[in-house]
Amino acid sequence: MILTGPEITAAVRDGRVRIEPFISGQVNPNSYNVRLGETLMIYTDRVIDAHRHNPTRSLRIPDSGYELQPGELYLGHTQEQVGSDIFVPLLFGRSSVGRLGLFVEITAPIGDIGFHGQWTLMLSPIRPLRVYAGMKIGQIMFFLSVGPVDLYHGKYQDARGPQPSGYWQDPIPAVAS
Repeated sequence: MILTGPEITAAVRDGRVRIEPFISGQVNPNSYNVRLGETLMIYTDRVIDAHRHNPTRSLRIPDSGYELQPGELYLGHTQEQVGSDIFVPLLFGRSSVGRLGLFVEITAPIGDIGFHGQWTLMLSPIRPLRVYAGMKIGQIMFFLSVGPVDLYHGKYQDARGPQPSGYWQDPIPAVAS
């Protein structure tokens, strides 16, 4: 089951969902709009290596906006800190942003119960596209979980700003012979 807009508002008021800052005008019929934060992160090596830490550079989006380029992966973040210890959050790009040719969070939309922080956004444009800090970039929906809950305590907890991949820190499972 998915929370409706009025239920998202009620859940924020009673603490079942945390959205900071919460703006009632960003509540949709069954989601909450999130805005693009002011920082973008870009991997600096030509090849990204999944088995090592990859260097990045960060930039602040100026008031005049920043032009995203096709073929580049940008890590952005939500202005809002969002999370819940009860509901499963899912983040998707807004359809109006998709119609501009920007893929937002298409490979990892599910959040863990117990994660609280700014969400890192994977941004990939089809054509050059100017984006602005504060623009509505995505929407988060909240789903009811069933069964015992094991809260998230991972490496991205309390994230502020875009977070590069920590995949290289994950242990490689042994291969059975």
